[in-house]
Amino acid sequence: MQAKLLLADGTRLEGEAFGAETETLGEVVFNTGMTGYQEVLTDPSYCGQIVTMTYPLIGNYGMNRHDIEARRPFVHGFVVRERADFPSNWRSEQSLDRWLKDYGIPGIAGVDTRMLTRKIRVHGTMKGILSTGGASWGSLEEKLDAGFLLRDQVARVSTRSIHASPGYGPRVVLMDFGAKYGIQRELIRRGCDVVVVPWDTSFEEIERLGPDGILLSNGPGDPKDVPEAIRTVGRLLERYPLFGICLGHQLFALASGADTEKMTYGHRGANHPVKNLETGRTYITSQNHGYSVRNDSLEGTELTLTHIALNDGTCEGLTHRRLPAFSVQYHPEAAPGPHDSEVLFDRFMGLLNGRKQEKEGAAHA
Repeated sequence: MQAKLLLADGTRLEGEAFGAETETLGEVVFNTGMTGYQEVLTDPSYCGQIVTMTYPLIGNYGMNRHDIEARRPFVHGFVVRERADFPSNWRSEQSLDRWLKDYGIPGIAGVDTRMLTRKIRVHGTMKGILSTGGASWGSLEEKLDAGFLLRDQVARVSTRSIHASPGYGPRVVLMDFGAKYGIQRELIRRGCDVVVVPWDTSFEEIERLGPDGILLSNGPGDPKDVPEAIRTVGRLLERYPLFGICLGHQLFALASGADTEKMTYGHRGANHPVKNLETGRTYITSQNHGYSVRNDSLEGTELTLTHIALNDGTCEGLTHRRLPAFSVQYHPEAAPGPHDSEVLFDRFMGLLNGRKQEKEGAAHA
């Protein structure tokens, strides 16, 4: 069956349909990872997006239940050069095609993904519509013109209730803006008592949970679309040790008086070099974001720039000069991606243990 992808600039791509027989509108982006398509597909930060993989062969090791990063995928569509019909891996449980069908996600294969990637790099991410149901170009143009990109992605992907993973260590409240499972796994590995709360949980509700620290998760969209979360983070900053990842990094910056902006095509992949300005060391990182903190907006705030992207000089890390709080734009839980930056969770543990000891000392005083 034929599939069609129409971009806002008029570009038309025809290819082979796979996945669900449906039609979807979203922001067309690209990811440069050579592996990890399952983690990409289940990363909530891709909510509302049609993802193009730059690596040519996708689906060759199938899909399995162990590498998912959220309760379900939120991606709107999938674009590949070549899909593997018969996966070969001992962990594979079903094909990519079957998995996409199960979740109602359309895919298009056999298109020139190199050309599409170059177009996005030059002109930026753009609105697109993907159809695997036989629609005409004329009807797709009408729907694309009338359609709007999502602005409520965080509310769509966040947990709707408070739930806990009890541990013997410090209590961490994980604010779920679209958290990947990998973040929670890293905290549990370190013995943390993890309480996951919805994105719009109030400061008072979080305070009643008695946390030793706060972790602001990754998530989709523009951080300025959740102003109530920015206000809550501002109050939490003055009260608890805090660690922000990706969208959480941007919310931390906004709550501290800095500003963010939309990038031309963002950073999405598992091979992005980031330099730690404090040590001079370079890390290879996993990233997925379309917005960044403006470096020039840090002046006049209490934030210090700690990491930069070597490809374009954008902000990749911050620390607060007065409060026990820091953040990174990339993903130290790295699923998929290198594990160079897992040490950041140990840094957060140091802040948490210090906080817990202070509380215990005050209780015995």
